Amino acid sequence: MSHPLLTIGTRGSPLALAQADTVAAALAAAVPELAVPGAIATLIIKTSGDRILDRPLSEAGGKGLFTKEIDEAMLERRIDIAVHSMKDVPTWLPDGIDLPCMLPREDPRDAFVSPVAASLDALPEGATVGTASLRRGAFVLARRPDLKVVTFRGNVQSRLAKLADGVVDATLLALAGLRRLGLADKASGILSVEEMLPAVAQGAIGVTCRTDDARAQAWLARIADAGTFAEVTCERAFLRILDGSCRTPIGGLARLSAGGGLAFVGRLARPDGSAIFEARRAGAVADAEALGTDAGREVKAASGGL
Repeated sequence: MSHPLLTIGTRGSPLALAQADTVAAALAAAVPELAVPGAIATLIIKTSGDRILDRPLSEAGGKGLFTKEIDEAMLERRIDIAVHSMKDVPTWLPDGIDLPCMLPREDPRDAFVSPVAASLDALPEGATVGTASLRRGAFVLARRPDLKVVTFRGNVQSRLAKLADGVVDATLLALAGLRRLGLADKASGILSVEEMLPAVAQGAIGVTCRTDDARAQAWLARIADAGTFAEVTCERAFLRILDGSCRTPIGGLARLSAGGGLAFVGRLARPDGSAIFEARRAGAVADAEALGTDAGREVKAASGGL
């Protein structure tokens, strides 16, 4: 095939490429014309978030750093769809871009990785935990105020290498990312949701396209997972009320319940872990956005906006 039918835009990290391959394989399995060799192409786009590695994202501009250049490529029609880790996607999308598809969610929990301890509680007093996440840092300090939290950025492989070199005693990584990279065996343990509430939308892959691209919309509808969409919609509504970026330590997790409903827990922490504000909601899947919004308002009022 001389010209691809569909061009996928993605960041160039090993995890981003693995996620783009997952979407391409799902589309090829669901859409016969996309199963033809050469029908799907991938374009790697370097984002501001990939270039800025010397400071926390919260200081550099927040979540949009991982999506801005990809959104621009889409609006310029250099790509047709884009694959994102949903936890990197801002709660407000640019005009002309839609988010019609999320794949079935991976395990949303965080993995604890350390050569010196099997769990967060087992770390020696005063140990150093490396993370670029304000959420992880705050929740670590809330549980273990004796620990030292330092900024620790880079892709999964580079963080694992720094850990092996003894730069820090432990780090936390999304279990979903480790699994997608075939690195789940690197986890020393898995943190419970009570220990470390995941980031909003952690473990979910989202696919964006242009609002006016009916062909891409129709193809993506064939691989979209309604359950994941409901969970993430609830979580993102909670985040939108509190802070759309990376500047506040926020965790949120919605899960489909056995009876077909939705159960949500959301938390906001002070950056030093000295206080945590929590809200819980349960209700119908159809009310996913309202549940998250209502929980966000409760936490915002209780925290005084931090």
